[in-house]
Amino acid sequence: QVQLVESGGGSVQAGGSLRLSCTAPEYIYTGFCMAWFRQGPGKEREAVAINDPQGEPIYADSGKGRFTIAIDNDRNELFLQMTNLKVEDTATYYCAAGFRAFGCEKLSGRYNLWGQGTQVTVSS
Repeated sequence: QVQLVESGGGSVQAGGSLRLSCTAPEYIYTGFCMAWFRQGPGKEREAVAINDPQGEPIYADSGKGRFTIAIDNDRNELFLQMTNLKVEDTATYYCAAGFRAFGCEKLSGRYNLWGQGTQVTVSS
């Protein structure tokens, strides 16, 4: 069974930074859309950033200019670098992967591989 394993969550003050990491089998990085989703208390799961192996990264408006998603080839992992964190970024963050057929999308149903989640807490 394919496993995605996240790490890097934690607690930080507003304005701080965190880097989330996700490890997966190597073939996932080149043929699959990989994304970071998050789910805050009482909120629906939403896509934060998507890595398209054949195109440019896709960001939700909430993370544009603050978040960076990419594959770190040296470390063999997908990462999400988050800067200038806000209280509203508090959520459980999930790494997800789905086979890239015709493109990468923000719909969670397009992703069939999920990590266990890592908590990010931003305090004021």
